[in-house]
Amino acid sequence: MIRKAFTLRLKPGALQEYIDRHEAIWPEMVAEIEKSGIKVMTAFHHDGTIFYYSEVEDEGSWDRLWASPVHDRWAEHFKPLIAFKDDGTLDTGDLQEVWRLETGA
Repeated sequence: MIRKAFTLRLKPGALQEYIDRHEAIWPEMVAEIEKSGIKVMTAFHHDGTIFYYSEVEDEGSWDRLWASPVHDRWAEHFKPLIAFKDDGTLDTGDLQEVWRLETGA
């Protein structure tokens, strides 16, 4: 299993709507996430930044999801909530894992 993480900036005041839309995730989006090989997806929030953690089957899992028509519609649905850089690209970034501990607990 491969662990992936990235950040995503929200527009000011968009957090609750972002949460509400995820709580009402479309069944076809869930199916596309699973089909893409994403096993676990968790989002955390701090100060306007969403931190995503996922466990994926292979390095191409996220690329497959982002290339799907279902994700295109989902992204359009969230566009009013998400921050963009001055050049029009998403205000997002990959996170590099630097430490992990698994115990028998």
